[in-house]
Amino acid sequence: MDHKNGRWMLHAPNLHTGGGLTLLRLLVDAMPAQLRHMQCDARVRGKVDFPADIQVTYVAPTVWSRLCAEWRLRTMMHAEDGILCMHNLPPLFASKARAVVFVHNRLLVGDDSLQGYPWRTRMRLRVERLWLRTLRHHAALFMVQTESMASALRKTLGSAVPIEICPFAPVIEKTARATSPAYDYIYPAAGDAHKNHATLLAAWQHLARLGITPSLALTVDPLRYASLANEIERLTREQGLNITNIGSLSPSEMLHLYQSARALIFPSRTESLGLPLLEAQGYGLAILAAERDYVRDIVVPAETFDPDSALSIARAVMR
Repeated sequence: MDHKNGRWMLHAPNLHTGGGLTLLRLLVDAMPAQLRHMQCDARVRGKVDFPADIQVTYVAPTVWSRLCAEWRLRTMMHAEDGILCMHNLPPLFASKARAVVFVHNRLLVGDDSLQGYPWRTRMRLRVERLWLRTLRHHAALFMVQTESMASALRKTLGSAVPIEICPFAPVIEKTARATSPAYDYIYPAAGDAHKNHATLLAAWQHLARLGITPSLALTVDPLRYASLANEIERLTREQGLNITNIGSLSPSEMLHLYQSARALIFPSRTESLGLPLLEAQGYGLAILAAERDYVRDIVVPAETFDPDSALSIARAVMR
């Protein structure tokens, strides 16, 4: 961060789960001295330990609360100040302060299909895509984590938009793995459509028909993704698939999961970074992943596959 004589505000009104929450925790740990104020999603209460000298304003997940938070960016910050927007979007209202936007949601970049998402999610993503493109001039700089994300953002916003690649990710400290791993494969991912669980499940069904039953651990929250969790349970029961859905895990529980596995399988269709790839590499797991640019940005997998083909995934597992 520059603007040494001014204040910085971190604006993160919708980061409360998954990779976004991980990024927020990393930023809090690396917080620079000139950061004085944060606007954070009210749902992170109790999940992040904020320094006592930082003023934190919690933003409720409502349209009115979000609008009020956007207006504070305009009224509280001055020309010598800076705003770090961690929610992928430039300020709604033009501010005199220098706004830097960290774009880490790949679904907002480009025109990929939103098929498979709940209608509310589709509507929100369409509004945010329009917001990002229409108000890009409210930001002085955009930041991304990988070269492929930068390329996609240039196609969306234009080549003249200033973009900086900042490979901001946690440092993975290698730890001992179990001598007899409990799982052959793990896929630590939420149940969103682009995570591609349906094709992975189809691959495991194909393997079972061949008499191959590798164990697989999933981390799909049965409350947030009830339909998918129920389908996993049904297929496991009816077709004898060797799949365990552990549900949502804390960071310490996730570490134990990595220590208990032989390999990571990662069929996600699109990511801005793919943090589990870095974690698996750090913990010494073999990586089987989609043949996508976001994967090659950060790791060299042992095997790759076409994420849209259950047969391709199954063959990668057999290899």
